[in-house]
Amino acid sequence: MTPEERTALNRRRRQRNWAMLGALVGLVVLFYFITIAKFVH
Repeated sequence: MTPEERTALNRRRRQRNWAMLGALVGLVVLFYFITIAKFVH
């Protein structure tokens, strides 16, 4: 595996990690607002 291929793989892995983090944060925020909405009613 050449250094260029390794760099491309690392970049792709990092992008996937950031996407997973974004999805997780989005879910946490969603559950937070659902919980707040239940308390208000």
